[in-house]
Amino acid sequence: MAPPTELGDGVFAIPVPLAGSPLRAIIVYAVRTSAGLVLIDAAYEHPVCWRSLNDSLRAIGHRVEEVVAVLLTHNHPDHVGLAEQIRDASGAEVVIHRRDDFTWQRQERDGFLGQLATVLDGTGVPAEQRAEMFEAAKSVAVHREALVPDRLLVEPITELAFGDVTLRAVHAPGHTYGHTVYLHPAGYVFTGDTLMPEGPVQLALAPLRGDDPVGDLLGTLATIGGLGAAVACPAHQYPFLDVEARCRELAAHHSAEQEQARRLSTAHLDAWGVAPHLSWAKPWDRMGVSTRRFALVHTHALLQPLP
Repeated sequence: MAPPTELGDGVFAIPVPLAGSPLRAIIVYAVRTSAGLVLIDAAYEHPVCWRSLNDSLRAIGHRVEEVVAVLLTHNHPDHVGLAEQIRDASGAEVVIHRRDDFTWQRQERDGFLGQLATVLDGTGVPAEQRAEMFEAAKSVAVHREALVPDRLLVEPITELAFGDVTLRAVHAPGHTYGHTVYLHPAGYVFTGDTLMPEGPVQLALAPLRGDDPVGDLLGTLATIGGLGAAVACPAHQYPFLDVEARCRELAAHHSAEQEQARRLSTAHLDAWGVAPHLSWAKPWDRMGVSTRRFALVHTHALLQPLP
């Protein structure tokens, strides 16, 4: 892992290895405030990740005990994993949007595996491949769904004050239904998995009639593009400039992608028929089980909402 980097204005980018995960790393952001240290996201639940985060905090002159808040962009395991350990060590407040709170999510739309099962059943994937994909998902994705947050965000925009720094929490669905970005007053926007410098956004699972991940994402990209942020700080890859232009680029990509998928759906019955004909980073016939699952559920999301 690269060492922590100070971006300026008391904001640090801290790469944390995702041991035990197929992803290489996540960037946890630390924000200095007069009230203490605020973290954006909490990495993966694994001893290697815990040691790495603690070592990096010490490298920037802090300790985990100084953390006063953990602001979660969304509820995927590489983002929420260490939140409870951090809270146990420091008494930090854990914050997430209500629609990504695990208790609320179970009530509203079932847990992760339940949603995945429903979506796979709706893609038209043959039974043998469906079973393979589901088992692969269970083996690589840790979704304990046990975290109980201290504060649930419910409004489109919420001001969060920590001493001399007030961060603005902005609801930003598309990757998940409760995904949230956080705007720092110096112009940094912490974008989680919604806005990265390279590649498209993985769309939310769409198990319920009326789900519209592309519509959600396009609205989110317009919102982020209008925040006036100078630097995007994503949870993967690297921070980058020209936030508004990147929002426009991604919006154009996903609009065109959805149009292509819907056009193909006139000749193919379902997502399983459409997916091999879309453009992917790796050709469909060369994808492994997990990569093909991601592509398939993404295609299913492109075809929503159902008429």
